[in-house]
Amino acid sequence: MAAHASSRDAAPRASDRPGDTSPFALGLLLRRAHWRAAGLMSEALRPFGLELRHFAVLIVLVDRGPTMQRDLASETGTDKAGVMRVVDDLERKNLAVRRAVPGDRRARAVEITPEGLELFDAAHLAAEPLAERLVADLGPEGSEQLTRLLTRLAHPGGGEA
Repeated sequence: MAAHASSRDAAPRASDRPGDTSPFALGLLLRRAHWRAAGLMSEALRPFGLELRHFAVLIVLVDRGPTMQRDLASETGTDKAGVMRVVDDLERKNLAVRRAVPGDRRARAVEITPEGLELFDAAHLAAEPLAERLVADLGPEGSEQLTRLLTRLAHPGGGEA
């Protein structure tokens, strides 16, 4: 009697190691790359007393201007309660302020303060050498190619700026 492998035995096992061919491989590698990048960017933000969740909100505020608090949740991939805590933190640090929205007594728009903008710029300067370290093994062309490919993956249909 011939032994034959079941389809379960033949399926590739997911890992995030080089050469993984499972259907989960890309997602797992992206997750590992994200952890590495997030660790370095957290290192850059630590001297400013910020975490990535705070900086994600500042990025939206700098990019879009005053933004409804409820919209910050979807823009940052955070739930409404989480965004409320982040905005509370930013207000305590005088980096952002909530303002009433004319015509809607319950809605609040969040706006970056001049101090927040100053910190935002300083954090970018602090992050630059860490970001360079993150992609140093890729070389300049590899780094640019990675950025182009990730942009296409994150913004399908030509969402490049």
